[in-house]
Amino acid sequence: MYSCTQCEKRFATQHYLKHHMNVHSSKYKCTECGKCFESNRKLTVHRRIHSGEKPFKCLDCDKAFSVSSSLTRHMRVHTGDKPYKCSLCDKSFRTSSNLQAHKRQVHSNRRPYDCRYCGKRFKSSQDLKCHVYTHTGAKPLSCRHCSDCFTQHRQLKTHLLKSHNEGTWFTCHICQKKFSQNGNLKKHILRHEGVKPYVCYECSKCFCTSTELKHHQLKHSDYKQFCCGSCGKYFKRKDSVVSHFNRCSIKLGYVNVFARRD
Repeated sequence: MYSCTQCEKRFATQHYLKHHMNVHSSKYKCTECGKCFESNRKLTVHRRIHSGEKPFKCLDCDKAFSVSSSLTRHMRVHTGDKPYKCSLCDKSFRTSSNLQAHKRQVHSNRRPYDCRYCGKRFKSSQDLKCHVYTHTGAKPLSCRHCSDCFTQHRQLKTHLLKSHNEGTWFTCHICQKKFSQNGNLKKHILRHEGVKPYVCYECSKCFCTSTELKHHQLKHSDYKQFCCGSCGKYFKRKDSVVSHFNRCSIKLGYVNVFARRD
């Protein structure tokens, strides 16, 4: 391993280290923002952010991209090609990053991202970012038509579609049911097809979605992490303790509906 003396990054070969050192020498520096790059090629691609240039255009829908690799990935939307297959469940994906995210979310229990407020751990930085909003109360995404604000892009997209008729509904070709999110449509179609790719390793029961599998796996555990803030009774699931609290407590305006066990 070859280590950089400036930032302690490590590389497998001296060739990669030599290219990396250009970042610190400012040999390839963007005149717009001052960011430095390893090569002139990467600097050229970066400059398209400032110029807005998108020379790689899709012939099917005229969508344009700043780099050729983005166009290659986009073309799989039209061709349906999914070359990256999961070795654990045979599910296929258009990009390697989507495959890695799938393995991390579905087949791994590793949660490397910690919440600095409550210590809860998450599998991805995006999940952690959305969770932190529950502590800070921040809703950075605002609707351009009304005063409503949201924490996630999918929430804003759904709001625009349902409240302001902006966007496109995703319709099931089998029963004509409409969905605001394409992912929800895909999960719905799995039920028509009888496909259940998520398997419980305890009892081999199969499910259509990872959420259903996660809820099922609680049956194999005695751990109850959610506590009713009114009577102190513990529950396995968040929705169960919320439902219980509504029946258990007659206090109005109660804030701490449940507490998570450390």
